[in-house]
Amino acid sequence: MTASAAQRNVSGSVRRITVEAGGLLLSGLLGEPEHEPTRAVVVALHGGGLNSGYFDARTRPGLSLLTLGSSLGYTVLALDRPGYGLSAARLPRGQRLVDQAASVHAALQDFASRHATGAGILLLAHSFGAKVALGVAADLADESLLGLDLSGIGHVYQAERYDLPDATRNGGWKRNWGPLYLYPPGTFRQGHTPVEPMPPQEAVDAARWPERFHALAPCVRVPVRLTFAEHESWWRHDPDALTDLTAAFTAAPRVTIDRQPAAGHNISLGWAARSYHLRALAFLEECLVSRATDANSGPEK
Repeated sequence: MTASAAQRNVSGSVRRITVEAGGLLLSGLLGEPEHEPTRAVVVALHGGGLNSGYFDARTRPGLSLLTLGSSLGYTVLALDRPGYGLSAARLPRGQRLVDQAASVHAALQDFASRHATGAGILLLAHSFGAKVALGVAADLADESLLGLDLSGIGHVYQAERYDLPDATRNGGWKRNWGPLYLYPPGTFRQGHTPVEPMPPQEAVDAARWPERFHALAPCVRVPVRLTFAEHESWWRHDPDALTDLTAAFTAAPRVTIDRQPAAGHNISLGWAARSYHLRALAFLEECLVSRATDANSGPEK
């Protein structure tokens, strides 16, 4: 695990975990319900230049997805994606998107073999992690996947190609974070921000994303929710762009676009984190209801 990840303490109800991913060990954070069987699992994938601590913000009580989700009866697994955390030394250049998707899929299988998963899995992913999540969802043929909740991701960049993030996360501080007042005091204190170097392979894949998106989106067969922060500036999210974006999910039963007020690109570290996480878990509730009603529907007798 990198120094930044190792130095950062986790919430009291959250523990560190390792998951086997096809011969590769991935680290992460795990929050579980304390007094009841899990209802479902939320698997959270962080963005580029961050780590699993992105989903365990502790600058203010209530901002952590892991503690919130587990308090509501869900297991929350936040993985350090390949090239981050424990796997950074083995994968100094990271992995290609297609390989990351395969590694995460293998990690989910290993986790499910050793932990209860309840009704299934919601993939909740941010920015570059959302690109990986789309790859996982496009390849999943079983019914374990309940839905996709994605933030900080679109299909058309606002930035020019030369302004995309590089391996040192130099793609524009303001694009990554937005105004400082969107984040609680202490967010950027050294050792508290869950940042890590962005592997070089991710910068290469970022430039190719618009073409890759149009290959993956039609293969997703579960409900999709996409959230755009009020101060999102990496992606186009004007009406025309959103119409084109949602139309690409031709096999998804429904696609929802949400706006998150008072938030920058890194929503889960800001003041708006709890609001976003509650909305995401409400979406999971809707996916559970939809799965239950589909299972119980049939010809009337």
